[in-house]
Amino acid sequence: MPQDHTERRVVVTGPPRQSLPHPRLRSRGRHPQTSAYYRPRTEIDEQTTLGDTYVRSLMRTQLRAALTVLAVLGLLVGPLPLLFAALPAARRLEWAVLGFGLYLPLVLLARWYVRRAERNERDFVRLVEDR
Repeated sequence: MPQDHTERRVVVTGPPRQSLPHPRLRSRGRHPQTSAYYRPRTEIDEQTTLGDTYVRSLMRTQLRAALTVLAVLGLLVGPLPLLFAALPAARRLEWAVLGFGLYLPLVLLARWYVRRAERNERDFVRLVEDR
């Protein structure tokens, strides 16, 4: 069998290669050509270990805020059945506390949680976009 020794031409496409600067310049962000390759956003998009660490840190801060709200809510609402059991003759007090007394603290707690969650996300976006 005759073999064809002529090589076929192959076209390889990809991003142009550039020589990387000194690692110290890359880490300080002083080299504009490589800043896109080492941004946290690309780490997250490529699902690398570092990107996973960024996302887990956001999830941890959001979980910490949620657990704080849960703890405050538990301390606020948890003792109420004991209070109501200690004062069985005060039925109007129960309705006043449940209907009016808890409304303002719950609204303030919800407002604090939403502001905290938005601030956590804003800080994360600022970190990812290198602002």
